[in-house]
Amino acid sequence: MSAGILIYRRNSSGAVEVLLGHYGGPFWAKRDQGAWTVFKGRGHQGETPMETATREFEEETGWKAPPDPWLPLPEVKAANQIMNIWAVEADFDPEALQPGTFSMEWPPRSGRTREFPEIDRAQWFSIPEARASVASSQRALLDHLLQILESPANDKS
Repeated sequence: MSAGILIYRRNSSGAVEVLLGHYGGPFWAKRDQGAWTVFKGRGHQGETPMETATREFEEETGWKAPPDPWLPLPEVKAANQIMNIWAVEADFDPEALQPGTFSMEWPPRSGRTREFPEIDRAQWFSIPEARASVASSQRALLDHLLQILESPANDKS
């Protein structure tokens, strides 16, 4: 089980954009397609999915999680996890990213441990760009977001 936040905004022409993070660490350094993600992670024992989403967002970005309203997206099942993701309208400056870090042995079998950022950069994407950049298991989240925003209940015109 993982939980997270999909940040979105509307640009000056009214089109929806999403903020994604690029996975940090040496495995992802030279990759682009499939290397971008919503801000999410696995929960800790006793933590609610919303608490996990808040913690993971703050750990991965260094930003305070945005306030309600959070729009719950339908659960998405990927290979070995179920993702509980909320969409939140907010506007963050990707240049202000201050990600947490993780440790791993690098280079492999070297005996040396190095620190790497969980997310090494953030960027705003149009929905078509995001669909091409995220892991395939996360594309359904973008579709769910658009369905919710385009529903008559969310019509702000």
